[in-house]
Amino acid sequence: MINSTQVSYFILAAYFDNGTLKYLYFMIVMCLYIFIVSANLLLIVVICMNRSLHEPMYIFLCSLFVNELYGSSGLFPFLLTQILSDIHTVSASVCFLQIFCAHSYGGVEYLNLAVMSYDRYLAICCPLQYNTRMTFNKIAILIALTWLYPCFAMVVLLSLSTPLQLCGNIINKVYCATHSVVKLACSDTSLINIYGLIATFGTILGALLLILYTYMRILKVCFSGSKQTRQKAVSTCTPHLASLLNFSFGACFEILQSRFNMNSVPNMLRIFLSLYFLTCPPLFNPVMYGLKLSKIRLTCKRLLSKADY
Repeated sequence: MINSTQVSYFILAAYFDNGTLKYLYFMIVMCLYIFIVSANLLLIVVICMNRSLHEPMYIFLCSLFVNELYGSSGLFPFLLTQILSDIHTVSASVCFLQIFCAHSYGGVEYLNLAVMSYDRYLAICCPLQYNTRMTFNKIAILIALTWLYPCFAMVVLLSLSTPLQLCGNIINKVYCATHSVVKLACSDTSLINIYGLIATFGTILGALLLILYTYMRILKVCFSGSKQTRQKAVSTCTPHLASLLNFSFGACFEILQSRFNMNSVPNMLRIFLSLYFLTCPPLFNPVMYGLKLSKIRLTCKRLLSKADY
């Protein structure tokens, strides 16, 4: 029986020998990462530098883009190193750090989307009270909770998982995940499994219930309101709903894959879908919000036109 403190590294068994194709994969992943960093940084700078965008909706968007950078940076540099490497191992400390980044990123993403839906609910359903109910202090508290709660939940999860007694060190993924390490345990894992389920579904269910409630209220106002109200709701809520569905698809598959046997799914498809929630939202969100929200789109155009001179 091997104690986890004695395991110095884990082997990532989902990688396979690509020969010279690994350089092509490296270039593709590198280009994706450069685009993610550039697009999200551009929108963060646009929001921070323009006072006309210092509104609650754009501040929450800025928090979302920061989280996209955080989540992708916890994966892409590691992925690029592993693609070029012939030995696919990761030290125990780096593995647990990656677990913290990946799972806290997921929690922050869901809570940020829930807070954004609450903001849209106030703006559309309570427009006259919006400025008094969505104050700077309230924005600061919501953003702090959005980030601190997932990080605290992950600290507790890691404090439960690191003392586990492990009977192996082979992880059948291209990156580290909590349940992949827990599966290696030969000691009792009931406590960590119960906590993991409560923390995961508590975060997701709480966020989804808030989003469902706010959208039911928004739809009610839209059906009984004017054409202008409906247009405002559609223009601001469409990218939010698209982001939610996109992220939920990837998160759902990752949860199913970690909890159930997915060996019937082709290996390449399994790898792609396991990476989906860490790669596609950071790619999708800045493009979606940059194109759909007119204020951001016009500000970006203005900045890029100035850069040409």
